[in-house]
Amino acid sequence: MAERGFSVSKLPAFRPVALGVFLALYLPIFTLVVYSFNAGNSIAVWDGFSLKWYLSAWENDAVKTATLRSLYIATFASLIATTAATMAALGTTRRKAFKGQTFIYVMINQPLMVPEIVTAVALLIFFAQIKVFTGYQGLGYLILAHAAFCIPFAYLPIRARLEGMDLSLETAAADLYASPWQTFRYVTLPILAPGIAAGAMLAFVISLDDVVITEFVKSGGQDTLPTYMLGQMRRAITPEVNAISTALLVLTVVLLTCFFLLTRKRNQ
Repeated sequence: MAERGFSVSKLPAFRPVALGVFLALYLPIFTLVVYSFNAGNSIAVWDGFSLKWYLSAWENDAVKTATLRSLYIATFASLIATTAATMAALGTTRRKAFKGQTFIYVMINQPLMVPEIVTAVALLIFFAQIKVFTGYQGLGYLILAHAAFCIPFAYLPIRARLEGMDLSLETAAADLYASPWQTFRYVTLPILAPGIAAGAMLAFVISLDDVVITEFVKSGGQDTLPTYMLGQMRRAITPEVNAISTALLVLTVVLLTCFFLLTRKRNQ
């Protein structure tokens, strides 16, 4: 007679606890989405269905400027972070184990293990010194700050992809007198591409949604979409903020869905 395996779903009160968790996670988001279609000015009183707040956000020049700035920063930050993460992943997986490897792994993933406010303050102090010496006040600081914070998010899926790759193909390429660059370009990179794409999308989403680091590093007139929304909520909360949040939520969900599809494809 086969032994019955343990299943957490058979524990007492599993279903009500799971339902409570899902309600706590998604009921506020559902409420936000519903009230983004509210015809009235209140975020708590339903006055009928309307798309006017989406149109208001679309016609708001400040929203357009902040959105384009956010996309610009997130694009370049994700490119820099993904490039650095790819090189780091290759350097920590395509060689024999060495002393200090664990320490390097910890240092790469340091932004994941310390409070984001600590990273933000450190970047603020670091870039403040550079601003004093150079006088430069552009978006480069935000791009570099976001890239530094996003590196571990891009590194993890790329490293996982490399660790799951069959080394026999790279060995065969080397046996056929391919140079290291040729092996990387024609063998490693095509197989690694889904992991790189997943890491880039994850880094893009993290950069696009970031508030804390942006608030500390940005100069005047450099609001991103999240910091613009935060500023609006400090003044007066209207369903326009809900509409912007819903649009940002949809974009994030689409990118994360692509990330999980790439990850699932990688594991098959």
